[in-house]
Amino acid sequence: MTIHIAVADNEAFIRDSLSVLLSAHEDLEVVATAADGTGAVAAVLAGGVDVAVLDLDMPVMNGLAAAEAIRDSPAACAIVVLTSHGRPGHLQRALSLGVRGFVTKDTPAARLAEIVRTVHGGGRYVDPEIATDALTLGGNPLSAREREVLGLAGDGLSTARIAARTHLAEGTVRNYMSSVLAKLGVDNKLAAYQRAKETGWL
Repeated sequence: MTIHIAVADNEAFIRDSLSVLLSAHEDLEVVATAADGTGAVAAVLAGGVDVAVLDLDMPVMNGLAAAEAIRDSPAACAIVVLTSHGRPGHLQRALSLGVRGFVTKDTPAARLAEIVRTVHGGGRYVDPEIATDALTLGGNPLSAREREVLGLAGDGLSTARIAARTHLAEGTVRNYMSSVLAKLGVDNKLAAYQRAKETGWL
């Protein structure tokens, strides 16, 4: 039985290399490629894809957003996410979306082929080092609203503009930001934003 694969990565060299290396296995065939998440979703929706291999960091729609769209589609398939940095927060988000494989981009091609077979068969695979980091770090301490406020602050918006964008009072925005600083153990918005990005919590 042949497992049909869609590969999505914004870097053409990686995308093409993965396609060649995976298709070199008799039981694997790359039937679609995409340069971004929207292309990956379209490829899966076109039908005939058993496993989608998605780069985490893609333009237009990243790998996690694409995974969510694929999960919620009538053509849902098993998903493997590839990452170059393996932040624990991204792993936790991926697992919550039903992603079955989460691996680093330096995973050897033969191992990736095994992982594709594993997830196609209903199993899971998570890079051990990323899994250990995730267990050590714990879950995302920030609420959805705190992440929203912090993200807008990281984009350079003032308290007043964040309040207008989120339909909150300025005092409420300040309270959310104070909570974020306390939870992340930092003393300013920039440090909070950097910490949340480093861990994958934002």
